[in-house]
Amino acid sequence: MKHPLLAVPEAYHRGEHLGITSVCSAHPVVIEAALRLAGSGDRTVLVEATCNQVNQDGGYTGMTPAAFREFVEGIAGKVGLDTDRIVLGGDHLGPNPWKGLPADEAMAKAEAMIAAYARAGFTKLHLDTSIGCRGEPAALADAETAERAARLAAVAERNRGAQPPLYVIGTEVPVPGGATHPLDRLKLTAPDAVARTHDAHRSAFEARGLDDAFSRVVALVVQPGVEFGHSDVIHFDADRARALSATLGAYPGIVFEAHSTDYQTAGGLRSLVANGFAFLKVGPWLTFTLREALYALDAVADVLQGHPPRGGLMARMEDIMIAAPGNWREHYEGAASDLWLQRHFSYSDRIRYYWPTPEAESAVSHLKSRLAGKRIPAPVAGQFLPHVAGTNAEEILLGAVELTLRKYEAATSG
Repeated sequence: MKHPLLAVPEAYHRGEHLGITSVCSAHPVVIEAALRLAGSGDRTVLVEATCNQVNQDGGYTGMTPAAFREFVEGIAGKVGLDTDRIVLGGDHLGPNPWKGLPADEAMAKAEAMIAAYARAGFTKLHLDTSIGCRGEPAALADAETAERAARLAAVAERNRGAQPPLYVIGTEVPVPGGATHPLDRLKLTAPDAVARTHDAHRSAFEARGLDDAFSRVVALVVQPGVEFGHSDVIHFDADRARALSATLGAYPGIVFEAHSTDYQTAGGLRSLVANGFAFLKVGPWLTFTLREALYALDAVADVLQGHPPRGGLMARMEDIMIAAPGNWREHYEGAASDLWLQRHFSYSDRIRYYWPTPEAESAVSHLKSRLAGKRIPAPVAGQFLPHVAGTNAEEILLGAVELTLRKYEAATSG
């Protein structure tokens, strides 16, 4: 059976408008919203797990690739979506989770990880080997990056299932989760770098006898000029990216994959697809939207109890993040007031790492119990949730995430 994602580069090179949203999240509300939206139409849904979320050691979610597949398919059963409509992808597969180790050890871990992804039936694999390990430069040269990518592809090929995987390559890969440096330094990928990246990977794959695998490379990761920081967003400028887009004419089976597309305008997202950046990665925006809805519902619960909002959920999440700062401390900076603001409201949304903890799950369950059986009057909903429909907390949370996903659906549709 032909892989459904092959339709994306084929459409672009025919001059047709078609893209796909890559939902990069392990939050059950986000996954359910994405699968419900897919079920309302006739489209494939692409769900990707990142190397830090899901790996052979469990990642920060505690899930292996096989467990993540079961998790997603369990939600599909809940919403009545045929699992044939779901494509699972692996994002940033490489040594990144173990970059503090020597390269040989980190790559051995990366090999075990991609083998687990391939065996679990993930068929879109982003090979991200550009990052240096202990004692190496922060970013590796193209040849070394390509050699390591081919090494991982060889492992994936040995462990693949009936559906041969598609590959995404690149040497200019944005940092997962948003920028931590001033955004005025953002540079687009140079057009001539596309050919260097492609040719280096082709040579490395061919040297390992992986010609067939290389024929299944469907996208290159480049920097098209989109990024977000803690409170700023750089929006797509098609004119600035025109020369980069033009390079795709030399690669009929390939489009670009755009990372960090979170918080772009609806027009910007559609323009990205039209200009060949047809795989749109989104993650933090979805959980950022979810966090907004949770905090709003907490305020609603207070109002319905007859007093002004007290921010109880926010205070509880603050305690949880302070008690375990490992997921935000190296990413946020400034005075105490700046750190507090970033913990709760940064576009990088590192609070998303804490929602799966037992303490956070208990706090959210308590919030839902406060709202159980209560009707939210229209004026109160209009104050705190003006754009979200729903009669209960679950529907409101799903609806909030779906509003963001619908921006991507509109951008990627013909």
